[in-house]
Amino acid sequence: MEMDKGFVSSLIAALLRKSDPPTKEEVEAKAKQLAVVFDYEGDLRSAIEEAMVAIDTRMGAGVSLVNIEANHDDEWVYKRTEIEWTYSDAYEKYLISEKWQPTLVRSLSDVGLKILSHLQDPTSDGSWNRRGLVIGHVQSGKTANYMGVIAKAADAGYKFIIVIAGIHNNLRKQTQERVDEGFIGRSSDPENRVPIGVGTYGKFPHPATLTNINEDFNKNTAAKSGWKINDFSKPIILVIKKNVTTLDALHKWLKELNAKGDGRISDVPMLLIDDEADNASINTNKEDVSPTRTNSMIRRILGLFEKSCYVGYTATPFANIFINPEAYDEDVREELFPRDFIYSLDAPNTYFGPEKVFLDEKSSARILCPINDCEKYLPFSHKKDDALLELPPSLYAAFDQFIVARAIRNLRGQEKKHCSMLINISRFMATQKVVRDFVSLREKRIREAVKANYMMPEEVSNKNEYMNGLKSAFDKEFSDCGFEWHTVKKALNSVFDHLRIYVINSKSDEVLDYKKYERDGIGLTAVAIGGLSLSRGLTIEGLTISYMYRNTKMYDTLMQMGRWFGYRLGFEDLCRVHLPQESIDWYSYIANASDELRLQITRMRRDKMSPKDFGLYVQAHPDSLLITAANKMRSGKKIIVKQNLTGKLVESTLLPTKSPVNQFNDELIEEFWRRGFGGKVAATDKGWFIQDVATSEIEKFITRFKVHKGFELQKALLLQYLAAITDRFGLSDVLLISIGDTTSAESTYRLGTQQRKFENFTTDSWRLNGYRVASRGDEALGLGEAELAQAVNEASKDTSNTGANPADYHFRIARNKPLLMLHALCPKGNESIDQRIPAFGVSFPGGLFGTEVEIVANKVWLEQMAGSLNDDPDDEDDYDE
Repeated sequence: MEMDKGFVSSLIAALLRKSDPPTKEEVEAKAKQLAVVFDYEGDLRSAIEEAMVAIDTRMGAGVSLVNIEANHDDEWVYKRTEIEWTYSDAYEKYLISEKWQPTLVRSLSDVGLKILSHLQDPTSDGSWNRRGLVIGHVQSGKTANYMGVIAKAADAGYKFIIVIAGIHNNLRKQTQERVDEGFIGRSSDPENRVPIGVGTYGKFPHPATLTNINEDFNKNTAAKSGWKINDFSKPIILVIKKNVTTLDALHKWLKELNAKGDGRISDVPMLLIDDEADNASINTNKEDVSPTRTNSMIRRILGLFEKSCYVGYTATPFANIFINPEAYDEDVREELFPRDFIYSLDAPNTYFGPEKVFLDEKSSARILCPINDCEKYLPFSHKKDDALLELPPSLYAAFDQFIVARAIRNLRGQEKKHCSMLINISRFMATQKVVRDFVSLREKRIREAVKANYMMPEEVSNKNEYMNGLKSAFDKEFSDCGFEWHTVKKALNSVFDHLRIYVINSKSDEVLDYKKYERDGIGLTAVAIGGLSLSRGLTIEGLTISYMYRNTKMYDTLMQMGRWFGYRLGFEDLCRVHLPQESIDWYSYIANASDELRLQITRMRRDKMSPKDFGLYVQAHPDSLLITAANKMRSGKKIIVKQNLTGKLVESTLLPTKSPVNQFNDELIEEFWRRGFGGKVAATDKGWFIQDVATSEIEKFITRFKVHKGFELQKALLLQYLAAITDRFGLSDVLLISIGDTTSAESTYRLGTQQRKFENFTTDSWRLNGYRVASRGDEALGLGEAELAQAVNEASKDTSNTGANPADYHFRIARNKPLLMLHALCPKGNESIDQRIPAFGVSFPGGLFGTEVEIVANKVWLEQMAGSLNDDPDDEDDYDE
């Protein structure tokens, strides 16, 4: 394995010397040349592919939103020319040794320096504290980023560094291991304190630590270490769990042993990194992870230091933004609201993220596998004592995919790399164990079938039901993988050499220890079964097949469950994600909403707005109801919330299916169309466009349009918001989206229907897949050349990849006025349903940050949108104790 790393690193280094990016042929030629020099006998195909990715990997600089009123100079980092980047340089050298692409390491370093510049100069006088938030992407390298920031902060003079690593022991241990390798340079294992990672590069000034891979912080471990924070010049670092007991012990230790004078530490600049920062506000009744007590203890610890910086890291920032920025208490001091800066990270272009999995039609069609049979075996709302008599066939089919995918990866020369499958179908530990028993039995039967048949002729092996299942998986999913079935079949037997099945929860003694296998030069083939312990922060190496059947629509919980995001070098085409259709739809919606949230940060930065302005915007975001209201509505009371629709598209994605209602709406469209909504009708590629219609006409139309009862609240919001902005936008645009015979449609004033998938259709309602009515790009219809050019320009400013195609959000900005879109839909895939179902959407331009309306929401509406409030996804049975 070390030989592989060395060869690939040398190949990449040789290629980076070229002024222009090399072609694949040039990479292959250089690889063959070096193979002779190195006497390399490994898999050249894998090395060439890694090198190709390495030289093409890019990462944007991201964008920050800063408090323009604060007395802070970001240039302090560049003015302090005496800083020696000892820890930072060692960390970057370590990343390159771990086969990180040099261009990506350089980008990571540049971003880390920008984040450091937002912190306070640790050598500055007086008492100070700063609060910030870094928004990354799920499984995109947030840990690597804050490790780089920690190294640079230590070089600059921060002496006391705390990393809060989630609420689970396994995540704390995983983070401690990474800190040991990337910063401390020595294993924190008390039985094996040997130099590792950065500590293997010559004379290295090892930082001190009061925690280790086995023990969280407590008074005894601190006493055993013999350190006090004022005793030495090197930095000290702690990796602790987000647990009230741990935080309280640290607070007492700091206060009793190290604080001077008035109880505040005056001579030790401190940095607190809060990983999974949104998890400080999780909704739980478990006292030791109480959000109120956890939050107050973090603030108390910060308050002990006269010089402190708090930086939260998260991929789901909603909870952090809902913190009251004005909150203050004499005991716990300022709240954790990121008042000083919010930094939005760009993901590298090789990131396997929500865009590829849920928004790109071509890749998502390959990756996503809808689950439609699990409810019969293990319902969403099952209890811990419910019997599980058998696993659903779709789960067994996913397991077959995993076996075949591992065989293909081995054929690609990836046998020494980890390959994993995730199974997350229950929050209860007892049920997880039963799932493991079924999967283990299935694995045994498949292993025996493969052993007996992998060398047999096809006419013999295809008589075995398990071999048939494997071949079906190959034929359906992987027939274009570059190998024929007879080759893959011969490779199946080796799949079981290092296949292990784990149950991962707080009570399990099974450890998913990839490092152990790496040390032995083995690629682990792992099946990880669990619940919440699999859902936050824990990295599942080489995740190839994912199977998740869980019921939640809370943004942060659902996105964190998406452990399949990350980097899939050399096997992205083999990855499959099994989800219920409802989850696929909601993930798609959230992915789009999250992208638009990031775009707002960019625009607000250009408009010289502050984190507080962004906080107010998010608090009034229409989706804030789903993020916060569940907690407030458990009593059944109505709540009043502020709403802001700047840059948003609101569509009637929950549609009535009763014919009289849809006939009325069809006739209503005809009525307004006949008179052109009071404007002039022009043809487009997909129907007709009416420019500069009186916004009052739009209000009249929506008022009369009949919607499903579950959409009444959104309709009311639309009308209130249109009324609120009428003075500013007296004119709007209208799009009539029509498919088919335009001549007939224009003469009869009946829109040509757009076929949509049949799922979620009942006698009362139809919930559209992806929570979308309009197709991507529809909002560009009717725009002139200047507006389209503006949209392209907006897109180039919002991404590191200049020239990227504009998103719908950019077309909204370019249009710069409200837009009403009208559609006629028909269910696809069920001939017994012959209906025209009219739908509409209204998109709003950006820049309306100060415009808000109040609406009243109740428990009934929330349950229609988000499901039962009683099945709380965070009320897990597998919390750490």
